[in-house]
Amino acid sequence: MTKTTILGLYTDANYAAEAGEALERTGLSNKDFDFLTDTPYPEGALGERHSSHRLYIFPFIGALIGLTTALLLTTATQVSYPLITGGKPVLSIPPMAIITYEGTMLGAILFTVIGIIFESRLPSMKKQIYDDRITEGHIGVVVTCDESKVNDVEQALTQAGAIDIKKENV
Repeated sequence: MTKTTILGLYTDANYAAEAGEALERTGLSNKDFDFLTDTPYPEGALGERHSSHRLYIFPFIGALIGLTTALLLTTATQVSYPLITGGKPVLSIPPMAIITYEGTMLGAILFTVIGIIFESRLPSMKKQIYDDRITEGHIGVVVTCDESKVNDVEQALTQAGAIDIKKENV
């Protein structure tokens, strides 16, 4: 079954919110449509779904990997090249602590950047429907639906006050 992407353009945020409600009444879930705007609206202002993220996991995993790598690196280096001075132990904790701290921070920072890119869904490899008027202040409602619901979706977007509607087969 082919999918169609439909973009409805609105000049007012209230009309766009009404479009979201109308789309839910046609039987679409809130995962089937999204809002595009150049203005930062508060979360939920357009009636969109609450999106959860897992960004907090990435720094923890990165810190754990950095800590493990730093410990292995410093331990392996000191065991491979033992410099026994005056009966002191081969593994010297104070220098290891510095390298371990730096490795932990490096891992956490790198994985945080990777997590931001991952959670932002960048880069998007699939072609998406867009209109340049969105950058001029209009609000876009993007709907992906089956071919059988295209007429219902177009009617819902038009009744909510869309000034223009674009269609594209996916």
